[in-house]
Amino acid sequence: MGPLPRTVELFYDVLSPYSWLGFEILCRYQNIWNINLQLRPSLITGIMKDSGNKPPGLLPRKGLYMANDLKLLRHHLQIPIHFPKDFLSVMLEKGSLSAMRFLTAVNLEHPEMLEKASRELWMRVWSRNEDITEPQSILAAAEKAGMSAEQAQGLLEKIATPKVKNQLKETTEAACRYGAFGLPITVAHVDGQTHMLFGSDRMELLAHLLEKWMGPIPPAVNARL
Repeated sequence: MGPLPRTVELFYDVLSPYSWLGFEILCRYQNIWNINLQLRPSLITGIMKDSGNKPPGLLPRKGLYMANDLKLLRHHLQIPIHFPKDFLSVMLEKGSLSAMRFLTAVNLEHPEMLEKASRELWMRVWSRNEDITEPQSILAAAEKAGMSAEQAQGLLEKIATPKVKNQLKETTEAACRYGAFGLPITVAHVDGQTHMLFGSDRMELLAHLLEKWMGPIPPAVNARL
């Protein structure tokens, strides 16, 4: 009998483009490394407020760097990420509260659908310049992820319930307790120790804690792309 899988938690928000990058890399490795990957939908605005951090779009130089950085990473990581046309409105006005509550409901009721539903919401806002705030937008993403219309509607109706609201709040507070000041954070539980890594560019360091690093697109995945 081999060693037990190590638990790796990914705290993320679909409003965060770097969360998408970290998410895809970890999804590529989840069947290569001996890990139990746990996806943790969180609210980035709550983390920013709790830590006193500010969105990068509020600093013009950071915003410009981010646009160029994501363009390079799109090709390097082979993830179809594109800057939204109205970036500031998406980040500062529209937000992701309903989307993250929906993903919280998915995680509570149908955790096997969480990976696909998360990806489809990222695809909408960070690839196709589409909305993720309106109910019909969320339903469209859910159905594209493979849910039935009835299943998606049932989950959407639960986003205003105390159970879902409290779960999202608790997950966000857990990220803050780990020391989060933005997203994504990856939390690795290894040999009785807990390691919190910030950003999507710490995967090589994560591999140092876990197993072999084979680049952002490991050969087994690259053969399928």
